[in-house]
Amino acid sequence: MAYNDLREWIAALDKAGELQRITEPVSARLEIAEITDRVSKIGKATDRGSSVRGKGAAGGPALLFDNVTGHPGHKVFINQFGSERRMAMALGVTHLDEIAERIQSLLQMKAPEGFLDKLKMLPQVAELTRAFPKTISAKDAACKQVILRENFNLLDFPVLTCWPHDGGPFVTLPCVHTRDPKSGRRNIGMYRMQVYDGQTTGMHWQRQKVAAEHYREALRAQAAAAADNPLAARVAAMAESAGGAYAVPDGPIGGLPQVQFSNLNGSRMEVAVSIGTDPATTFSAIVPAPPDIEEYLIAGFLRGKPVEIVKCETVDLEVPAQSEIVLEGYVELGELRSEGPFGDHTGFYTMQDEYPVFHITCITHRKDPIYAATIVGKPPMEDAWMGKAVERIFLPMMRMTIPEIVDINLPPEGVFHNLMIVSIRKSYPGQARKVMAAIWSLGQAMFTKCVLVVDEDCDVQDLAEVTLRVTNNIDPERDIQFTLGPIDSLDHASRLPNYGSKMGIDATRKWRAEGFDRPWPALLEMDRDTKAKVDAIWNRLGIDR
Repeated sequence: MAYNDLREWIAALDKAGELQRITEPVSARLEIAEITDRVSKIGKATDRGSSVRGKGAAGGPALLFDNVTGHPGHKVFINQFGSERRMAMALGVTHLDEIAERIQSLLQMKAPEGFLDKLKMLPQVAELTRAFPKTISAKDAACKQVILRENFNLLDFPVLTCWPHDGGPFVTLPCVHTRDPKSGRRNIGMYRMQVYDGQTTGMHWQRQKVAAEHYREALRAQAAAAADNPLAARVAAMAESAGGAYAVPDGPIGGLPQVQFSNLNGSRMEVAVSIGTDPATTFSAIVPAPPDIEEYLIAGFLRGKPVEIVKCETVDLEVPAQSEIVLEGYVELGELRSEGPFGDHTGFYTMQDEYPVFHITCITHRKDPIYAATIVGKPPMEDAWMGKAVERIFLPMMRMTIPEIVDINLPPEGVFHNLMIVSIRKSYPGQARKVMAAIWSLGQAMFTKCVLVVDEDCDVQDLAEVTLRVTNNIDPERDIQFTLGPIDSLDHASRLPNYGSKMGIDATRKWRAEGFDRPWPALLEMDRDTKAKVDAIWNRLGIDR
């Protein structure tokens, strides 16, 4: 089912018994976060000395706060993706594996060889056709019911402060819209935004994210524009600014005029932010798709229906027309500001660092807008279920490049980028190491700190079985390898920011062809006849299963 907007999604959750309305006065500073943290851990033992029970399966219900202290008339919606059932509902399926099956069928499409083949392809072609976004007029766009070009204040909305030592309130569930300076292709990403004041925020697009590359490309172009050797200036601009992470003083470097940034003054990159979109569009912002695939297409594919988009008022970008809130503005090239700390999904605070500044030029919103948010912290939380959905979507795309992969598991406790468990069909010596190297070359998977590889007869979703295999099947010196490369910006343990070591563990059965000459024992397993006999008499034994 395609939900036209956030309100239709909220109504569906309410009807399904997946929504809890909170009418008690609650503050956007810490209190909403604490309530949500407790709810998100329903079904998991906690050390709080209290329990919370209510509607919804493991992960607790979605929450709609109707009475936010200091923000009369405003509502906060949170934990919308915070259970397996709701995550599946958001994507219009009964089980997340159905998404992988749909993607797999598209990836396996072949050119039709006859009329009947063409007829068989029509449903798939129609599905792709429905994925393209549809531009509508401003008068039909709900997000433009209220347009504020001046005298606006972002802090009029109930932006959450989630943890005691956070640097301030943060917008935590934004869809950030940018455009590739070279190709003009649109991108939607999700990057936290620290609110500095009513008109400016931080823009925490991590170094390896697509919007950050758009920013770097704009920097390269500006550096090259004033240089005698444009290509050398582009290289120097990246090297001296660490890929846009540091401000570079204007003037010669080492006595040589490699790059000058004086012409950056006033140079801007347009950005728009939509808050409170339909669930498929919000989810598409975190899908690690190739840069050439627009997130609007992903959302349309997931919805089975085009996303309606509309032109912004003050920037040359399009946003989902049914958004609750839209922020329009720009980042100024070369302007960085301290951002953080922020209580992150790793379970630790991310420390302060320098990031671009987002200047708001216009705010549009629906009448009585609903502020959509999330909170991250020690897992499991709402992002655990979002991550599992990404895992299922990512699997068929991984198999295109690494066909020996059977299944993957990104445990929430490994905060997704710290641990990937992979089962493979092993066909030749050293294949587990080849798979590790391939994973570290795949988009966002390059951040994976630990890769565990097991044979296809190990269920990677069964962590007890995985632990048994890994601890029994490895000789640590022989089967663990280390490599250096890009590391997630949130990793506080790496030797340098964004750069450090990664580990791969080959827990597959070792072959004689790999230099293992000892006999390899069989796993314990009862024979079928005995199992069948016990099954037949089990109910008469009086033993509870």
